[in-house]
Amino acid sequence: MQTLARTPKQMGDALRRVRKLKGLSQAELGEKTNLWQETISKIESGSDATKIATLCTLLAALDLDLLIVPRSKGCAEDIADIFS
Repeated sequence: MQTLARTPKQMGDALRRVRKLKGLSQAELGEKTNLWQETISKIESGSDATKIATLCTLLAALDLDLLIVPRSKGCAEDIADIFS
């Protein structure tokens, strides 16, 4: 599964989907990562104050990689279709 995330909100939504697919609650993910449940909630809600190290910790705990690629030049409608 690949997900395009260009905003903190989109990143949070993607992390929430994967967490739920893995059957983890925010509290369980917090225990696994040594993070507060509240921190995970804020990230999933799109907090733009998330530290990169915290994001990397969550990605690792969810068995995800962050891939940096050139931005596609699709139109806004194409991007919106990805998230519907």
